[in-house]
Amino acid sequence: MTAKKQVILGAYFPGVNHDTVWSDPASGSHIDFASFEHWARTAERGTFDLLFLAEGLRLRTRGGQVFDQDVVGRPDTFTVLASLAAVTEHIGLAGTINSTFNEPYELARKFATLDILSGGRAAWNVVTSSDADTGENFRRGGYLAHDQRYERAGETLDAVRALWDSWGSDAVVADPASGRFLRDGHVGDFAFRGAQFDIAGRFSTPRSPQGHPVVLQAGESPAGRDFAASRSDAIFSRYQKFDEARAFYADVKARVAKFGRDPDQVKILPSASVILGDTEAEARDRHRDVRSRQVDPFTAVVLAEMVWNRDLSQVDPDGPVPELEPTPEAPKWIRGRAPLTQDAHATAEAWRALGREHGWSLREVVTHVFDRAVFVGTPAQVAAEIDRYVQNDAVDGFILGSYVSPAGLDEVVEKVVPRLRDRGVLRDRYTGSTLRENLGLRPPAGLGEPRPAARTAS
Repeated sequence: MTAKKQVILGAYFPGVNHDTVWSDPASGSHIDFASFEHWARTAERGTFDLLFLAEGLRLRTRGGQVFDQDVVGRPDTFTVLASLAAVTEHIGLAGTINSTFNEPYELARKFATLDILSGGRAAWNVVTSSDADTGENFRRGGYLAHDQRYERAGETLDAVRALWDSWGSDAVVADPASGRFLRDGHVGDFAFRGAQFDIAGRFSTPRSPQGHPVVLQAGESPAGRDFAASRSDAIFSRYQKFDEARAFYADVKARVAKFGRDPDQVKILPSASVILGDTEAEARDRHRDVRSRQVDPFTAVVLAEMVWNRDLSQVDPDGPVPELEPTPEAPKWIRGRAPLTQDAHATAEAWRALGREHGWSLREVVTHVFDRAVFVGTPAQVAAEIDRYVQNDAVDGFILGSYVSPAGLDEVVEKVVPRLRDRGVLRDRYTGSTLRENLGLRPPAGLGEPRPAARTAS
């Protein structure tokens, strides 16, 4: 009998946006350390594999003004994760850090440091940006062409790995008898040359417990999928519906094999939210209530403006989807948010078709389109659905979030996790000493071997 696949679980800390209900009485601070600590301890109690922090590098604005429903305001990712390393023992610590606006040396040093301080639990979610609005914060507005973002990301990651590899596992001898501390006088030497970087020097941070912290990436376009398949240990996916998730899984795993890698060594992890009830009907009622508060009338208009790229404040959110045409060529009305990649005119027409088919208002269409609650039902139903996705090769696991923080994960750990364990697909204790081991990932190639020669980007 074939052994069941084990479910990988991560937990993302919700920000203040349309996925959260910050006005809910159960919601707490999004910047107080006590919130992060509660979230982390809860996930670790549920033997989750990793914590996941997203990041925003610019406050989001509408018509030049920051708006309350979608504020990205969060302490520095590395500081939060390093602090959480001190109050947890096993769970992985994944930070979303932009490869466009950071330099390889600093990235390598910070992630190696986090890996050392946490005992081998660091992970880097590599993201890219060709957004000139965000670039303004770094005096690089508009400097990077859209088609160069993966070129830079690839070189950034290759350079970071070259820096990590500049210290072999045997670099530190620390022999009191001979007085010899280092293996040789060239520990940390590196040189990396490519189209984006030409750097050489001496890396200051010793080899970390994982050798290479775990690398995550999210790629949607063919170039993004290839980048993730060729370089990542795990892929953060937005495909949540079963058939779409299974198609994405098959496509990316095939790309992984095309690059000569083992598909089992790249994990596919979509985000998902859970809404529970004692009965399925109760869960559905709760889901409707949450959605109505996530997408209030003003938020419905703002989310529609992301497609139309124009001021829709005069549009009635409880009326039909507007017949106005989008203006994607105009200056951005919503700034500081990742742009929607689909064709604006086609998307607007698809929304109108949904409205006509179901008799939905603009707000109801927006609520449907942006719904992120993948699993709605009783704890037993949700556990069964999560298991179905994993056993049928639609995903390797999920990064779970909630509409409230920090306590939104509590009932998942208390009610769903025991049922996953009963099904034999989730451990009841951690078995590995590092994040790589807990994810079932092999050590990076060359770990423990002598320091490699300088590298040139291909």
